[in-house]
Amino acid sequence: MTHRFPFRLQVLLALLVLAVLVALSLSMGAANTSLQDVYQAIIGQESGKHYTILREIRFPRIIAAIFVGSALAVAGAIMQGVTRNPLADPGLLGLTAGANAALAFMLALLPQSSYYMLILACFIGAGIGMIIVYSIGISTKRGFSPLKLVLAGAAVSALLQAVADGTGILFKIAKDVSMWTSGGLVGTTWQALIIVPFIIIGLVIAFIFSRQLTILSLNEEVAVGLGQNTTLIKVMMMFVVVILAGSAVALVGNLAFIGLMVPHIVRALVGTDYRFVLPMSALIGGLLMVIADLLARIVNAPYETPVVAIISILGLPFFLLLVRKGGRQFV
Repeated sequence: MTHRFPFRLQVLLALLVLAVLVALSLSMGAANTSLQDVYQAIIGQESGKHYTILREIRFPRIIAAIFVGSALAVAGAIMQGVTRNPLADPGLLGLTAGANAALAFMLALLPQSSYYMLILACFIGAGIGMIIVYSIGISTKRGFSPLKLVLAGAAVSALLQAVADGTGILFKIAKDVSMWTSGGLVGTTWQALIIVPFIIIGLVIAFIFSRQLTILSLNEEVAVGLGQNTTLIKVMMMFVVVILAGSAVALVGNLAFIGLMVPHIVRALVGTDYRFVLPMSALIGGLLMVIADLLARIVNAPYETPVVAIISILGLPFFLLLVRKGGRQFV
């Protein structure tokens, strides 16, 4: 498939739209700020009227939104490529629920854990969730199908989320668990952004292996014939998915559908070459998350609508449409 527009132009346009959305997100909310306030906050001029709001609340929140959206979108694209399952998504196949459950256990059993320990717990939980879902998916003689994998993911996600909620109730930390796992950006601080380097590492590894992922996503036999170590590539790619999904949960909690929607939208724009799909997914995922966060803050201002609700309103119809199309890509 040839690109409708040069890839560099598409990237430039996506960056431009993202910049405009970031400016709007900084300026709008329960307290509307001017572009001059934003500029003064950026250069560190504390005399601005809304300096504290911008520096301590909106800046870290928007940075988190961009990187979480990028992480989940790229994780979804990788999962769809490796499994050749168009319905794959970290939130639908047990990864984020597994990270939630592990996070709840850490908050219950080791309440004084450092942020890095919580991050590690999210990685482990995401990996366990993925292993359980795929083990169920391949447990029959026919192997796994997209529908079976989604059903297994829904069942395991519900179970792991129940484990997280039950742990919170049993240890009387339900409020703490819900604040971590509710799928929102409320209360994001600069300290929480220590997770961003993990996301960047995961994205870089994904981009490095994008060419091998393209071949693997088309035909595994061809990949073997070209001398690729498909087992190593699959392990590496799933390791990246665990890093990205675990990091996203550690930063903002449980969010589904971004990893499902964005790769399909991107493939309609740039084709099926993952050298283009992954970078564009990172941009569009961040863009979509910034939009969702902005809507969450202005729809019912000064009260805040949960970001997870905004994403679900967008994602559920997309999921149903994708199922109706039989899992075919929008290309």
